[in-house]
This record gives sequence, structure tokens and C-alpha cells, in this order.
Amino acid sequence: MPARGGSARPGRGSLKPVSVTLLPDTEQPPFLGRARRPGNARAGSLVTGYHEVGQMPAPLSRKIGQKKQRLADSEQQQTPKERLLSTPGLRRSIYFSSPEDHSGRLGPEFFDQPAVTLARAFLGQVLVRRLADGTELRGRIVETEAYLGPEDEAAHSRGGRQTPRNRGMFMKPGTLYVYLIYGMYFCLNVSSQGAGACVLLRALEPLEGLETMRQLRNSLRKSTVGRSLKDRELCSGPSKLCQALAIDKSFDQRDLAQDDAVWLEHGPLESSSPAVVVAAARIGIGHAGEWTQKPLRFYVQGSPWVSVVDRVAEQMDQPQQTACSEGLLIVQK
Repeated sequence: MPARGGSARPGRGSLKPVSVTLLPDTEQPPFLGRARRPGNARAGSLVTGYHEVGQMPAPLSRKIGQKKQRLADSEQQQTPKERLLSTPGLRRSIYFSSPEDHSGRLGPEFFDQPAVTLARAFLGQVLVRRLADGTELRGRIVETEAYLGPEDEAAHSRGGRQTPRNRGMFMKPGTLYVYLIYGMYFCLNVSSQGAGACVLLRALEPLEGLETMRQLRNSLRKSTVGRSLKDRELCSGPSKLCQALAIDKSFDQRDLAQDDAVWLEHGPLESSSPAVVVAAARIGIGHAGEWTQKPLRFYVQGSPWVSVVDRVAEQMDQPQQTACSEGLLIVQK
């Protein structure tokens, strides 16, 4: 113990302080591990701020450092999409129209267009439904109907009236509006640009999960129980596609651009020539005056998955069927 007021002095047998000079290692790449302290250094070795010289041969250490640097540079040069695809456990859907689009999912900007143009744009896109067990069901949209909002006498929003039932029609584009008909069947709509406007999805071409669709339809349909459903019967109608995809009132007011259980993907390109779109009168529209005959139903001509074919409309030239101006349909006389 040092004397009071004095300083400590080394006694007999104590070690004198030894200074260690840390020299910069200019020839070796930085060592990212923990630096070794001078007390742990081997005899005859030089301790630096990076690593202990003599730990490995200089040429080998230099090669390892250069390899690490090349890997780091390569990762920095990768685009975010390339890094996403190289991440283990992530897979991109097989349903893409462009190899540059690695998500496949259509975002909110797709739905933000007038009802008529959105109804046409839906054709060929793929509706995806992910069940609770992870099973994914897919169907290409081949038939739609446009409902223009308050001025449309056939729309649930006619006159601009809002109710708890039709609230989804007045929400942002891409919001689902699911309603019940005949007390037992559901219909799936998607809101578009314009308050109270939406698009009804009428028919799908089944692409993936057909057996699951068949089981769901057999368990939910009210008639012809026991008869095996043909593929073209699975989604050839608004209530049929809801049964086949297990869509009910719980999907009402969900966001199709964000939801984890149902979304829309780019449709696959199978032909260089665009499909012919038929504009015809909507189905089941009664007591709506002139709106019963307006050609606001759109379907892919020649598709066996369409619910109802209109031969008269198919014989008309497309320019004579409709003309769109700012999202409003004008019937050509």
C-alpha cells in the first residue's frame, strides 16, 4: 500500500512497465474480427490495430481480403429486385406479363381509372385467392360489368345514396364491394374512379387449383348436388366464382391492392394479337329504363368461360358498339 500523500513505487519482485508500440499495418487488409491485445500476443509477433502479423501468411491473407471486397462490391451493384429474388424462401409468381415485374401484383394505380376503362382493363388479368392453408387459386378474368355511379339507374349507388351495404362503392379505387343476392349468393365488385362507381367480376377462366374450386362449389351450391361440375362451370358467373374462390361478405371493403388473401396479378401473355372485346348489355338488369340496354358488359369473344354470349353484339363492329369519353359510355346510334 502506498504511503499516505506519496506515490506508489514498485517493490521487490514487481514488473516494470513495458511500453508497446502499435505500428500501422499498411500491407494487410483490415481484419473484421476482434483485435488481439498485446498480452495475448505470441512471442516475436507484432500487434497492430487490425490483426496479429504472423497469424496467416501474407499472400493468403491478401487474397482472402480481396475476395471479400469483390463480394461486397458485387452485392452493392445488385439492384433491389435482384437482391429480392436471391433471398431464400421468396418466389415470384409464374403469372407475369413482363420479366421486369417481379411482384406481379397490380397496385392501387391500376384501379384508379373510370369504371368503363377499368372493366375493360380487368379482362385478361389474374385474380388470386390464397386460402387459410396457403393454397392459391387463380383465374383469368374474362367477363366484367361496369356500374357508373349515381347516374346509373342499375347501380346500387343510384341517386348518390350511401348505405352500410354499399359503402365500399364510395371508398378508394380498388376497394372490394361484396353483396348478397337471393339471400344465399355473393357477388364481387371492385370500386373504380368516381364516387359510387364499380366493376362487377362476372366470370373467370380457372388456371390453378381447379380441384379445390370444384370441392368448394360442390359444398356451397344449392342445386344439382351429386353431379360433377365441368371445368367451364366452375367460375362462369358472378356467384359461381365467389363460391369457387370462397369469397363471402367478410371480404367486403377490403383493399384489393393490399390484402393478403385476395389480389390481382398481371395476366400471362399467350398471343401477340390482342383479344377481341365484346360490349353487350348487362345481365339481370330490370326496371332501370334505358340503362338495361346500355352495352356496359364486356367479355372476351370466343372464350368458353363467359357466362352469357351475346351473338347480336358480336356481329356489330367494335367502333359502332361503344365510345368512351372521360369514363362515360356513349351508345352509338
